[in-house]
Amino acid sequence: MPSQPTPPEHASAAPVRITPEPVALPEPWRSSALTVVVPTYDEAGNLPVLVAQLMALDLPRLRIVVVDDNSPDGTGEIADKLAVEHPGRLSVVHRTRKDGLGRAYVEGMTRALADGADHVVQMDADLSHPVGYVPQLLGTLHSTNAGVVIGSRYVPGGSLSAAWGLRRRLLSGWANTYVKTVLSIPVQDVTAGFKIWRASALEVLDLASIESTGYAFQVEMHYRAFRRGQKIMEIPIHFEDRLVGQSKLDGAVALEAALRPLRLRRAENARR
Repeated sequence: MPSQPTPPEHASAAPVRITPEPVALPEPWRSSALTVVVPTYDEAGNLPVLVAQLMALDLPRLRIVVVDDNSPDGTGEIADKLAVEHPGRLSVVHRTRKDGLGRAYVEGMTRALADGADHVVQMDADLSHPVGYVPQLLGTLHSTNAGVVIGSRYVPGGSLSAAWGLRRRLLSGWANTYVKTVLSIPVQDVTAGFKIWRASALEVLDLASIESTGYAFQVEMHYRAFRRGQKIMEIPIHFEDRLVGQSKLDGAVALEAALRPLRLRRAENARR
C-alpha cells in the first residue's frame, strides 16, 4: 500500500484538510460486497458530502446504511432523499430517539450483515474520517487474515488535525493509555471509530450482546475482538476535525467511557 500523506510541520491559522488519494484495488477485491455503516444525529450539513465522496470511490458493490436517531435538523429526511438518488446502494434505518452511538452501530451492522455484506466499514458522518482511506482499509483486510483493520491516529504515520488544541490531544492520548493499561490490549488507537470488519469477525463478537451505548462501544468491540482471537491490524490515517455541526461527546458519554473498561474486563474474565 502507498505511504500516507504527511501533514505540514507548521500549521497555518486555517489548516488545510488532507485528502488522501484512494488506492486502486485489483479484482476481486475491488468488487467486494462492502457496506459502510454511518450513524447520524444532526449531520444535515455533512451527510450529503460524505455520501457523494463514498459513491465516487471505484468500489461498485459499496453500499451505505445510514442509521439516524430522529435528528431534529432533518438528517433523516435528507438520508431518505439520498436513498432515492442511489437506489439499491443506500438504505436508511430510522430510530425513534437518540439512543447512543453503540446501539446505532449495532443496528446498522446487523442490517448490513442481513443484507449480505462480506465486509463492514464503520465511520463517522462528520467528515473526520477521510473517505480516501476506505479502499486501503479494504485492501489491507484482503491481503491479511485480520478480522478487523483500524484506521489509526497513533501508529507511526498517523496524525491529528492541526485544529485540535493541546487539551483535546492530551485527553485523547490519556484515554488511549488508560484503556490499554486496564485491558492489556495490543492496539495503539483503542478508541478509534474508523475501521473495517470481516463479516465472520462480527459474528464471533455477538453484536446483540454488546452493552456499550456511547463512544465506549469502540473499546468494547476492540476488546472483544482481541479476547476472542481475531487478528487486529492498524494502518495510519490523518484524522480531520469537523467543519460543520457540534460534537456529540458529553459528560455522560465520558463517564461511560471511563467506567466501561473495568466492566469489560470483569465480564470477559467471567466468560472464561
